[in-house]
Amino acid sequence: MRQILIAAAVGLTVTLLGTPIAIRLFRVWGWGQRIREDGPHTHLEKMGTPTMGGTVMILAIVAGYVVTRIAFHTVTAAGLAVLLATVLLGLLGFVDDYIKVRRRRSLGLSKTAKIIGQALVAVVFGAVAVQAAHVPTELSFVRTTGLDLGVFFFVWVFVILAASSNAVNLTDGLDGLASGSSILVLSAYVFIAFWQFRHTCALGPQDACYPIDVNAALDVAIVAGAAVGATAGFLWWNAAPARIFMGDTGALALGGLMGALAIVTSTQLILIVLGGLFVIETTSVIVQVVAFRGFGRRVFKMSPIHHHFELAGWPEFTVIVRFWILAGLTVAIGLGLFYTDFIARGGLG
Repeated sequence: MRQILIAAAVGLTVTLLGTPIAIRLFRVWGWGQRIREDGPHTHLEKMGTPTMGGTVMILAIVAGYVVTRIAFHTVTAAGLAVLLATVLLGLLGFVDDYIKVRRRRSLGLSKTAKIIGQALVAVVFGAVAVQAAHVPTELSFVRTTGLDLGVFFFVWVFVILAASSNAVNLTDGLDGLASGSSILVLSAYVFIAFWQFRHTCALGPQDACYPIDVNAALDVAIVAGAAVGATAGFLWWNAAPARIFMGDTGALALGGLMGALAIVTSTQLILIVLGGLFVIETTSVIVQVVAFRGFGRRVFKMSPIHHHFELAGWPEFTVIVRFWILAGLTVAIGLGLFYTDFIARGGLG
């Protein structure tokens, strides 16, 4: 537990102290946020706010992991795989953001280019996870289900990473909404990975144990802990009124991190519950597109759904806090399902 706290403390310190420096530098470099022309008019005042703050978050996560690992001399392929997915997707988001600020528009990489980038990251992460970290290629909910996906596991990895990274990206439309919600989901994975560490089958075979390497489980918990600290420190500057935005750099990195954590801990489908807010945001976009293209009508005033409530008259801060509450409820339900499975199998009996 001490190692997780150290990683979180380092991540928190780096973003708390490093983000103000980034804000000043990004202003000088002209890395300002571009605003959707069709968005709420109240957002126009945010035009030019420094973006790409996700770079600081990624550096903080890596720093938290490296400092902890140097101190305790244990590195595993599982932890490195999760870190690799985070950094690579963050790099993809950085390219997307840089194109936006360089060309002074709200559109960066094309959809095709972004999908190809996410697919490449999925292949690299999947290969490291399966070959080096020995992650099972089975479909999983709160643990493996016994359904081996074989080579299609890599397709499944792509679906998870692309869906989770894009979902956080879509949610990142209000000050602190995505970062605050991400803290809750990442905190859940700190608990899940640490719980698996404390109840690994290596400590004694039992129905409720988890077939994951002891060091790997702890290593993954450390990465998640570093991410919680880093995101919390960033939220200090990203909360309304935001002085900096994470951009696609941070959104793709955090979303990819959640997806990678779900894969390595064999809790793939429970991510849908834990990240319920992100699922709702993504679903609102899909429903809006299908309704407009198929029937020529809009279901929401604007999508993602947080903009719908803004246009309905809710103050931005009210939308943010209520969506945080919703995110907390879905995380609580997800953890409840995880713990219920453990108890049902005779855990702590």
